[in-house]
Amino acid sequence: MKFSPADLPDLTGTSSIVTGANAGIGLITARELAAKGASVVLACRNVVAGEAAIKDMTGDVRVEELDLASLASVRAFAARWRGPLDLLINNAGVMNPPTYRETADGHELMFGTNHLGHFALTGLLLPTLLHSTRARVVTVSSIAHHGGNEKVLLANPKDKYKPEPYYGNSKLANLLFGLELGRRATRTGLISTMAHPGISATNLVASQDGMGANRAIRAAAPFVMPLIFQSADKGANPTLYAATLGEPGSYTGPQKMGESRGPLGPARLSTYAQDADLAAKLWDLSEDLTGVEFAL
Repeated sequence: MKFSPADLPDLTGTSSIVTGANAGIGLITARELAAKGASVVLACRNVVAGEAAIKDMTGDVRVEELDLASLASVRAFAARWRGPLDLLINNAGVMNPPTYRETADGHELMFGTNHLGHFALTGLLLPTLLHSTRARVVTVSSIAHHGGNEKVLLANPKDKYKPEPYYGNSKLANLLFGLELGRRATRTGLISTMAHPGISATNLVASQDGMGANRAIRAAAPFVMPLIFQSADKGANPTLYAATLGEPGSYTGPQKMGESRGPLGPARLSTYAQDADLAAKLWDLSEDLTGVEFAL
């Protein structure tokens, strides 16, 4: 289907949070939501970068500190939240650190940031979301989830660290969570959708928390990626669609070149992503690891 930010509905009166919105796809998402009238909070670990980002935005936008690699930070963010919340976009992520790294809570960095941080954030904000008549949670995954498998339940242990399969499992966890949230929230009216950006020229590769820990990759990425991959603006379209027009339980992504780019449509789910039993087991594990239970 053809879709661009011009197709977004009027979002006046919508209160929203976008994690990791100081750069890349998150920034574009926040910008376009605000341009359509939404009140948008950029939830960022780097507040200085977030404040710089909103200078070029129009509308009701503000920055709040959130480090998804720290459950204490997630809890503090949720405790500070005041007022309504209609839309939560779980966008932030870390990709492929060359060596094993941990969150503040001792979890592998990608599993802890990409999945556990967002799981806890959603659960802690759920009571506020459920007060909205249009509550929606969007979870951003990746085509890399096809590299994940049942070992997602091992939560990326230190002794077997490999960047690509561990990233794949963290993004598989995103999908398992988003789909299970939709199943469990059916009677509440909350809508859970998922999206992936294809392959886009963003700072995810250059980030020092991920592949950018390698100096050569960090230096080359800003020049090479725009020549090969689609723009961050196009990469944000699946998320924007999922945040406004996506059907409950839908997974949206580009349709061309192995879902790396092109017009939007239903994205392909791996066999593991469709495993409801695996999703339920991951949910229980995530509650144990975060100490957050969902009031559903």
